[in-house]
Amino acid sequence: MSTAREQPIFSTRAHVFQIDPATKRNWIPAGKHALTVSYFYDATRNVYRIISIGGAKAIINSTVTPNMTFTKTSQKFGQWADSRANTVYGLGFASEQHLTQFAEKFQEVKEAARLAREKSQDGGELTSPALGLASHQVPPSPLVSANGPGEEKLFRSQSADAPGPTERERLKKMLSEGSVGEVQWEAEFFALQDSNNKLAGALREANAAAAQWRQQLEAQRAEAERLRQRVAELEAQAASEVTPASEKEGPGQGQSLEQLEALVQTKDQEIQTLKSQTGGPREAPEAAEREETQQKVQTRNAELEHQLRATERSLEEARAERERARAEVGRAAQLLDVRLFELSELREGLARLAEAAP
Repeated sequence: MSTAREQPIFSTRAHVFQIDPATKRNWIPAGKHALTVSYFYDATRNVYRIISIGGAKAIINSTVTPNMTFTKTSQKFGQWADSRANTVYGLGFASEQHLTQFAEKFQEVKEAARLAREKSQDGGELTSPALGLASHQVPPSPLVSANGPGEEKLFRSQSADAPGPTERERLKKMLSEGSVGEVQWEAEFFALQDSNNKLAGALREANAAAAQWRQQLEAQRAEAERLRQRVAELEAQAASEVTPASEKEGPGQGQSLEQLEALVQTKDQEIQTLKSQTGGPREAPEAAEREETQQKVQTRNAELEHQLRATERSLEEARAERERARAEVGRAAQLLDVRLFELSELREGLARLAEAAP
């Protein structure tokens, strides 16, 4: 094949694939590395061709016609059918930008081929449509390996390059075998892939939530233990304060009352003795002394009652503090039970997710 009379108008690099003629569904790579794919314009015949040379042979030699369609099947992969070559070509690019540039140039070349055909049919003087296409080169792209059979194993061509019914029927026959099943398999594959990604994300979120719940559970356990220790300390403190106080105050009060009663009896006896000894003139001083003694006894009794009430108030306060501590411990225990139940549910949910993951 000679391209001396042809001029390149666009070049890029891509991985080249051809459809398997036996299965009509799998891609066969043309090589392990990316190849140069170029648009050429033949000014003599006024035709456009897509050519790619691998080694000493032409991997792609496809004449662009107005009926051809270049289809983007993914972000980096595109294909077109060539009925004259009885095959389907696929190109895997390094980036979406390279794919877009090639597709735009394909559309421009197809339009130029259409204009050339119309002028040739009208019998008018042909001019070079290639003058309207900007000739430029795209720098070679890095080596790619994910745009071949891995991503585009399943396909469905949307092009028909056949000027006559016979060639169109032959192309339809080539692409019709198993096309419906291939589309369904492709849709199912992407649905499963999306579901797998969602499950993986949910599992990661569940693991993060489980770790957070574990931290909260440890914090709740530490708080519950601290509250238990606090309650034990309060109970011990209340027991040590209340019991000695009651033991100390009770006998002291009883002893003071007994002493006062004994003192009153002694004074009464002295009064009687003095009465018997002295008679009437001593009655007035004795009555005054007795009243003074009674006032002292009443004062002492009031002080003792005041001390007793103060002791009772302290005891009630200690009991109330202990009840508050017990209530706090109860609330902490209930909260701990709730956290444990939630952690158990979370573990069961994680187990179900792990079982449901493919």
